[in-house]
Amino acid sequence: MMHALVEIAYLAAIVLFILALYWMNDPKSARRSVSAGVAAMALAMAATWSRPEVVHDWWIVIALVGGIVVGIPLSRVALTAVPQRTALSHAFGGLAAGLVGTSKYYLWLGEDASELTGFRMTAIVVETLLGFLTLTGSLMAAGKLHGVSWIPQRPVIYPMQNATNLGLLLLALAVGVLLIVNPAASAFAFPLLIALSLAFGVLLIIPIGGADMPTVISILNAYAGLSAVAMGFVLDSRLLVVAGALDGASGLILSIIMCRAMNRSFTNVLFGGFGQVQQVAAGGAEERHYKEETIEGAAQSLEMARLVIIVPGYGMAVAHAQHRVAELYDQLTKRGTSVKFVIHPVAGRMPGHMNVLLAEAEIPYDDIVEMDDMNPDMAQVDVALIIGANDVVNPAAKEQKGCPIYGMPIIEAHRAKTVFAIKRGKSTGFAGIENDLYFRDETFMLFGDAKDVVGELTKQLAVDAAAA
Repeated sequence: MMHALVEIAYLAAIVLFILALYWMNDPKSARRSVSAGVAAMALAMAATWSRPEVVHDWWIVIALVGGIVVGIPLSRVALTAVPQRTALSHAFGGLAAGLVGTSKYYLWLGEDASELTGFRMTAIVVETLLGFLTLTGSLMAAGKLHGVSWIPQRPVIYPMQNATNLGLLLLALAVGVLLIVNPAASAFAFPLLIALSLAFGVLLIIPIGGADMPTVISILNAYAGLSAVAMGFVLDSRLLVVAGALDGASGLILSIIMCRAMNRSFTNVLFGGFGQVQQVAAGGAEERHYKEETIEGAAQSLEMARLVIIVPGYGMAVAHAQHRVAELYDQLTKRGTSVKFVIHPVAGRMPGHMNVLLAEAEIPYDDIVEMDDMNPDMAQVDVALIIGANDVVNPAAKEQKGCPIYGMPIIEAHRAKTVFAIKRGKSTGFAGIENDLYFRDETFMLFGDAKDVVGELTKQLAVDAAAA
């Protein structure tokens, strides 16, 4: 009877996991998705704990308490830290898979080596390899995104890096094959597999720049899912196999979508060294100068505009400016100005990041439009207000064949009649190149913190409205 109840609970958890993934398709059902995912995990844990063969209850209690102690603070991070928070989750998942694979290997090796069949050893090798490389790779990705001082955001390129990484992976696979053929072949083989996996995770991520970390995190998500599938085969758990497959497939699909949005391939993301600062040869290019505008001048242009688009980027997220942007939106719409928000598919480092911020500020969904829907009508836009976006509005992606982002779909803000760009400083974007948009005749810069600048624009509009 208990076995039947456990299996029913597992089936219900599987259904909830599938629904959780499905409901993530729409921001309106995203909260329901989170609730379904939490319920599925709670149900799966309770069902597993109730199985008769689970007898070490105190170890489970200790693990639960430890998870709660670590998990609650991690759940309270700012929205700008969600990407690195996601990377940490993948690191924990990879660590769990790696430790389970390690424990099952040594348990079976010590008690009954005949249990280490070729199939089981293959699953353990895959689980351990993917688990530990996901651990260190995710930690490096989180460090790059968080700006840890000793982990540079820009790519770290070293001689023979691709050959080194490939050689390391092949060596790890060779050790894995040795273990599959003869699980007890060497006392050092399994620790060597762990060490090579950990090293490969670090060396795989170091040459990748911060701009590509969202795609990398998504790929690591796929690795974590695949390691969970392998763990399911090791533990004979259909629930883990299904949940891991959902995780791995969704991570892979998201990676494909993001690569298409950047017009780049997996190999270019993983091995291209994208994001190196491009050096201009001495005496080569003519020095270019920004044109700055005052708050009063920018407000006046916004007052006269009939159609305004706002392009939010990571700078808006860092400045926590979304609520000030909502106030600006209210000021403009009260005047009868049509205001639309245009978000690049990979804006804000993670897909959907900007949508979440705007939803938090209660921007109507109807006024958030897709890039592909807005670009054909961009010439009709009176004012394009760029708030902390950079590479995703750089016209070099369409005009300069030699630049790193050539071919990447962009929001064509350069076709608007007037462009105002809010930027904290004069540094390059994540691609390591200057933004041609900022030097065009129709573009004017508003340097400063996005929250402060947007707040000043809103105040000026309110003052002008009162004076009128």
